[in-house]
Amino acid sequence: MSMESRLNDLLKLRERSLEGGGERRLASQHARGKLSARERLDLLLDPDSFVELDRFVTHRSNDFGLGEQRILGDGVVTGYGTIHGRLVYVFSQDFTVFGGSLSETHAKKIVKLQELAMKNGAPLIGLNDSGGARIQEGVVSLGGYADIFLRNTLASGVVPQISLILGPCAGGAVYSPAITDFVYMVRGTSYMFVTGPNVVKTVTHEDIDMEGLGGADVHASTSGVAHFAHDSEPESLAAVRELFHFIPQNNTERAPEGAGDPPPEEAAGRLLDLIPDNPNKPYDMVDVIRGVVDGGRFYQVHEQYAPNLIVGFAHVGGHSVGIVANQPAVLAGVLDIDASVKGARFVRFCDAFNIPLLVLEDVPGFLPGVGQEHGGIIRHGAKLLYAFSEATVPKITVITRKAYGGAYDVMNSKHIRGDLNLAWPTAEIAVMGPKGAVEILFRKEIARSPDPAAETDRKMEEYREMFAHPYIAAAHGFLDDVIDPRETRDRVISGLDMLRNKRDENPPSKHGNIPL
Repeated sequence: MSMESRLNDLLKLRERSLEGGGERRLASQHARGKLSARERLDLLLDPDSFVELDRFVTHRSNDFGLGEQRILGDGVVTGYGTIHGRLVYVFSQDFTVFGGSLSETHAKKIVKLQELAMKNGAPLIGLNDSGGARIQEGVVSLGGYADIFLRNTLASGVVPQISLILGPCAGGAVYSPAITDFVYMVRGTSYMFVTGPNVVKTVTHEDIDMEGLGGADVHASTSGVAHFAHDSEPESLAAVRELFHFIPQNNTERAPEGAGDPPPEEAAGRLLDLIPDNPNKPYDMVDVIRGVVDGGRFYQVHEQYAPNLIVGFAHVGGHSVGIVANQPAVLAGVLDIDASVKGARFVRFCDAFNIPLLVLEDVPGFLPGVGQEHGGIIRHGAKLLYAFSEATVPKITVITRKAYGGAYDVMNSKHIRGDLNLAWPTAEIAVMGPKGAVEILFRKEIARSPDPAAETDRKMEEYREMFAHPYIAAAHGFLDDVIDPRETRDRVISGLDMLRNKRDENPPSKHGNIPL
């Protein structure tokens, strides 16, 4: 056989590998508002950068008639390409081929990619659109999932792992995305659950549809499983590309630098007037963030989940930073179970990947209540404390207003290795707020007073004069400086420059035992 005929055969096989499940199934995919596996790759990666691997792989099963149905690629497109010119590995499940179900060979393709990503220190992105384990293959397909889970775990904190849920993701399949660093979902077409609505109805008699049980907004706002929910696949894929402006290739590299553009003049100019005179009046901490970060651009993570704590990425003076901030506009910025877990997870990602932390603090304490106590606020709050204490990246805190009680300690205080701790003149650092403190300290005097309410107000004013300011903490060296709010950006940039070559480490151990 001549080289020409062999090349013709190769060309035909390559063309066949692009067909997936065929035109009819592709049309059905489009009718559901979903893109094909390859269309998704075109939007995610830089143009013409994708290089496919394992295009000729087929399954090995002959049971239940599968021997007559061998489709090149076996339901997942794998390979590598670039995002903003940087190497990434990516797999894209093809729902048009056996419903994207995972077989032994399908799993091996993903495992090969995971191992390449680890060896070469590059991120791994998974585009999930699968009906689950291929039932016809039985335990072999289940073993394939476990092989993937193991490598997800070993890669955690070594290379960034990103999951996009672009269709069904059910049963054991959900645990691979759950181990990865960030999960993106699309409203109306993607869902995740361990057991589907039919099983739920049979076992618990709860009647619910797939969207209500495991849709994008449910996981982005209620369960916290998803970090992002978007209205369309292109929007979700574009958001992943945006993420790569802020995160490094692996745990030995620095995050990419930004251009260092100043924030909009309007946003920066508002910093002086953001804190209300009334200490109980809310304001939006996002306004503070936009007045400090480069170009006012803030890539918020987990925006819908536990909104009383804000987390996300930005550049400040070109430095990529992870921002953790209390949100006074929601529950007064109090820390509760969900906020603590959300913050801890984000802090540990930033620490694993050498991204400095900027903490903007206005916290009245931990949320009281039977539900919180019985739900384990002690254990969950300790996660955030543990994460900040463990982190060795540069850590800068700016206290804008309240820093009360144990929450002051937890939010990257000097005592848990905060590197640069600053405060605005409006900062109030105390064991508790004036009212609670006065009711304890002057309980008997207030009770004896002919006008208890007036006496309480008078004592509260005395307490504020004594404690509701940052200067006692500064006198002890717990704050490095008290600054004009308008100096915040320059002081943070100066701090990040100063800490660029910070060296710190934790005592040798196999790993710590975070209070899960």
